[in-house]
Amino acid sequence: MAPAQACAQQVNDTEDKLLACVTLDGVLAHLREFDRIAKANGGHRAAGSAGYEASGAYAEKVLRDAGYVVTRSEFGFVRFDDLGGSVLRQMAPLPGADFAHEVMPYSGSGDVTASVTALAGPGCAAADFAGFPAGNIVLIERGGCDFSQKASLALAAGAAGVVVYNNAEGPVHGSLGEGFTADLPVLEVSQAVGRQLAGTPGLALRMAATTRRERGTTFNVLAESRAGDPDHVVMAGAHLDSVLDGPGINDNGSGSAAILETAVQMARVTPRHKVRFALWGAEEIGILGATDYVERLEPDALAKIALYLNFDMIASPNAGYFIYDGDDSDGIGEGPGPEGAGAIEKFFEAFYAARGKAFKGTDFDGRSDYGPFIRQGIPAGGIFSGGEDIKTADDAARWGGTAGIAFDPCYHAACDGLANLDLAVLDLNSDAVAAATLRYANDLGGIRGASAARPLQSVRAAAYTPPSDIRPRHLPALK
Repeated sequence: MAPAQACAQQVNDTEDKLLACVTLDGVLAHLREFDRIAKANGGHRAAGSAGYEASGAYAEKVLRDAGYVVTRSEFGFVRFDDLGGSVLRQMAPLPGADFAHEVMPYSGSGDVTASVTALAGPGCAAADFAGFPAGNIVLIERGGCDFSQKASLALAAGAAGVVVYNNAEGPVHGSLGEGFTADLPVLEVSQAVGRQLAGTPGLALRMAATTRRERGTTFNVLAESRAGDPDHVVMAGAHLDSVLDGPGINDNGSGSAAILETAVQMARVTPRHKVRFALWGAEEIGILGATDYVERLEPDALAKIALYLNFDMIASPNAGYFIYDGDDSDGIGEGPGPEGAGAIEKFFEAFYAARGKAFKGTDFDGRSDYGPFIRQGIPAGGIFSGGEDIKTADDAARWGGTAGIAFDPCYHAACDGLANLDLAVLDLNSDAVAAATLRYANDLGGIRGASAARPLQSVRAAAYTPPSDIRPRHLPALK
């Protein structure tokens, strides 16, 4: 660790100098500010909220004071608020009971007491609702199609409300998507609750939700180096927004703070290539900020982006060291990313190997802000410390921590505060953020040719959709 005075004066143009100056204390200073902002603004920093506005203003000041050219890019979105007081209560047969549940984002409002029909099929076609008793509440298992499709077909069949239960252990964490506008209450429950409800003869429920959906605006923060080849732009980004349920200090204050501190400590570097830092808005409701940014760029501007580095959740308290599997070397899930993504993966592998840290691939499925970039053939990569997935015994043997609980037990919850961080993981991963950004700012080896030759597509024509019916790591599930 270099003295703070030296870091304020020297040019951190080597990895050794930069990593000595990207300190845990520096990253934590940004995280403490995000935590303070959340506490002063209803406990969150969600897109469109006062907490997000304050977070953006803070980031803009940090980046502008460091000497970057800072811009704010606004875009429209539909804000969703669960206003509280939701109910899922068994009314018959007696005795009654209340069930744990969540209001699915973009649900409509309603207070309904009715008999329940458990659907035999997936609810993805009108035929699945043949003979459905109008006015009943429908109980549907997750799977087969988007939640919005299930809910829309249920409404068309006369359902008064929808309860979706998971098809695997754990919470659904679903979303109807901002395009769902029906005034129909939609609740989600676990697999165990859903099976209990489905197996209860003569079931009647009261279900209630009070929600608000309204159009609003939010923004991305972009900061660009004054020097560097503008025909080869290296981007590094993280989403700045939290969910409504908590302050989002790991998800994704951690990535945002590492980006900010990397930018501060690279401010005196004269990079070979233009460096552009991005803090994205509205990732938590559908990677909207990064998508809007990519959609707005002209083809020649897109072609100049050499690569994109993404940092989303890098300090989970029960952490693993995951690297986006850009070359599909694991052969799991989605296929490889654009040419050059494998080279980025290998950079991070070498970074961890040099420090004696075991690592593991994570599927390159596009479910964070790199999704819109890879859809355009832009090489991308990044790291991840784990979300709501359960740490296995093999994972615990590899990295330590506790098997049988989530990598981040406070994922999308009110407890995602300053105590919800593994500081050693944050320290090392912040170094990884800085090392990768500096490396590619000066050396596009393995990347340059792929960037220059890639075909361009229409993002709107090839908009990202979840590739399979599994829970996304960061993006609310649409299926």
